[in-house]
Amino acid sequence: MDKSFYIGVLAALFAAFAFSLNFVVPFIIGDYSTFDFALVRHVVSALVGLCILFSDRGVIQHLTLRNWLSAIWLAFIGYVGYFLTVTGAAIFAGPVIAPAFLGLVPLVLMVVGNQRQGSVSWQSLTVPLMLVLLGLVFVNGTAFTAEGLESVRSFWIGVPLALAAVALWVWFAIANQAALAVRPEMPSGVWSALILVGGGVLMLAFYPAGAAMGLFQLPKLGFGWHAAGSLYLWGTSFALLATVCGVWAWNVASRTLPVALAAQLIVSETAFGVIGGLVVHARWPTAMEAAGIAILIGGVVLSVRIFYERQFSLGKTALAHQ
Repeated sequence: MDKSFYIGVLAALFAAFAFSLNFVVPFIIGDYSTFDFALVRHVVSALVGLCILFSDRGVIQHLTLRNWLSAIWLAFIGYVGYFLTVTGAAIFAGPVIAPAFLGLVPLVLMVVGNQRQGSVSWQSLTVPLMLVLLGLVFVNGTAFTAEGLESVRSFWIGVPLALAAVALWVWFAIANQAALAVRPEMPSGVWSALILVGGGVLMLAFYPAGAAMGLFQLPKLGFGWHAAGSLYLWGTSFALLATVCGVWAWNVASRTLPVALAAQLIVSETAFGVIGGLVVHARWPTAMEAAGIAILIGGVVLSVRIFYERQFSLGKTALAHQ
């Protein structure tokens, strides 16, 4: 029991780190758009997924129509839909306010997950919940200042898109865990591969419409290695680390941890994202940012302790009845 618990915690933390790499994407893609980067990333991820699916003959038993449709639907919710709403939120609400709203994901997911599963009492969750909320306020303290509002194009379009992104990610997390629960015989790697292939197929399907709307710069700047080599290298690197490894780690965490705890752990994505942003900008954190990161980490550590103590007590109770 203890081993699987710790594996789940480490997997969730790694997934949070992998997902936090998305915050540095705008600083590395040059003249190409985030849509170009997403296309390369998801196509490479899909190719990796196909390699996983066809590397073992025993995998074929899992490649049923039902599994493919479920994986593609989850890829639509958690990848294409989430990506489009997040990107739209960043375009209309600016690069500061959009992440501030996305910080609500762990809070909403924790509340919804604990409401559905009743993992621990609400009283025991009060302190870590308040710590996470306070940490998010500190980390995003500049979001609604005059400086933070300078890049807002349309508050009334950007904020609903950000809230839609929150809803889609929460939906994906709950639906993905439910899908894994009814497939106990399916390895996490195979399920991850199905979702990766689904995401790549959907991004390729979206490309003609996106290109017609001018969302992609590849047709204008060129597909050749001389022009797009940096995009391909970064896209492949992020596909392997942030997408393939991140999805696999999240599925491992979803299979071994309650949703409420996984949500608390995923809040560390915000802390990792802030740290990554500081590295990119080559500066030290402000006092408020440092306090926010410390409080977020405190909330995560306290959550792990609360859930571990509950699991440990359940284990002792089970042994007592044997």
